[in-house]
Amino acid sequence: MTWKSMLIGFLVGIIIGAVVMRFGNRKLRQQQMLQNELEKSKAELDKCRKELNSHFARSAELLDNMANSYRQLYQHMVKSSNRLLPTQRKEDNPFRYRLTEADNDQIPAEIQPWDDSPDSSSEIPSSIYVSRNK
Repeated sequence: MTWKSMLIGFLVGIIIGAVVMRFGNRKLRQQQMLQNELEKSKAELDKCRKELNSHFARSAELLDNMANSYRQLYQHMVKSSNRLLPTQRKEDNPFRYRLTEADNDQIPAEIQPWDDSPDSSSEIPSSIYVSRNK
């Protein structure tokens, strides 16, 4: 009888262990699967961030090169216009402005003075408006 009860207890223990392993292992597998998916998503996000940083670094480098090229072209045009058109008045020369780092690479715009005398109309002068549609 002792052997029978031990054998029955052993079989019941195996059955209970198998059931627990089956249901417990499914949650463990699901957790492991979600963990792997999370790590994969983090790796993909990190890859995208690195790619984005690389893209903007290269874009900034290209824009800087382009700005330098335009600056060199403009300076070439200034020198050429001064050399080839020495008799032209300075005001008539389209390349009369010098580009320097201090000017922040911008050509000063010619702005009409605002007439705020009492005789003037209260309307904003049309010379201030810039058309965006071309």
